[in-house]
Amino acid sequence: MRLSFSTMDVFTDRRFGGNPLAVVHGAGGLTDAQMQIIAREFNLSETVFLLPAENPAHSARLRIFTPLKELPFAGHPTVGAAALLAENKFGQGRDADALIVLEEGIGTLRVGVRLRKDSAPFAEFDAPKVPVEAGILPPVDVLAAGLGLIPSEIGFENHRPVCYAAGNAFAFVPVASREAIAKARINGSHWAPAFSEQGLVGAYLYTRQCEHTTSSFHVRMFAPDAGVPEDPATGSAAVCFAGAIARFDRLPDGTHRRAIEQGFEMNRPSIVSLAFSIEGQKLANVRIGGHSVRVGEGTIEI
Repeated sequence: MRLSFSTMDVFTDRRFGGNPLAVVHGAGGLTDAQMQIIAREFNLSETVFLLPAENPAHSARLRIFTPLKELPFAGHPTVGAAALLAENKFGQGRDADALIVLEEGIGTLRVGVRLRKDSAPFAEFDAPKVPVEAGILPPVDVLAAGLGLIPSEIGFENHRPVCYAAGNAFAFVPVASREAIAKARINGSHWAPAFSEQGLVGAYLYTRQCEHTTSSFHVRMFAPDAGVPEDPATGSAAVCFAGAIARFDRLPDGTHRRAIEQGFEMNRPSIVSLAFSIEGQKLANVRIGGHSVRVGEGTIEI
């Protein structure tokens, strides 16, 4: 069986930055095992398989695989696949606004895509779930050991480690400085008691010290248990991060926007656009967006 595929760089407006994504077209004839093999072959954070939508009014059904397992939802595959489908429908280099409706394991997502002649496509979607707190993390000394840091480098202001989930669960670990976050790593056998044993997708580290003055947070995300040692940009974690921001920053009712920079330590600079609404002092809605660019096309045989 020969299938065509496209590669994208997501959460960036230029090639060779952001988070790479492989999109396999016409994947309806593949088995689960074949999809996993192909994802392992691409060896990217995620590979998307496009299948016919169950509802003919929708654009496509997506299945999302890391090199090790399938995910019910992920942000950068949603943004990248929607941008690609919109360009395929309206053509590259055109001005158009599109609504791409994607069926994923977590549910149906409606993605708005803005196509402009002079810029990369921008896709944005409402998160299918509002993040909720999801369990208690181990003590700070255990988390610090798992990341190769010292306990005093964990936390800033009133921010402390928490766990939030919106389909996928992540540990959110505030780090005191750019210097500390730059030296963080998956620290051998100390990683498992800190994160793996909690059933989390990964650890999302963040600090307010940023590369760009337009960014609100500088982050890194490690997910070795999903086959992703480090991710250049993580949309699903950014969704959950809104829960931590709303909790610790105690923001007023209204809509708030934050630019999140990620992937800089990997030489894959990425910018994730996060917007969220607070109503009655509670998180009511979360929206994720970003640019995507095409990198290549090809075929794969299986």
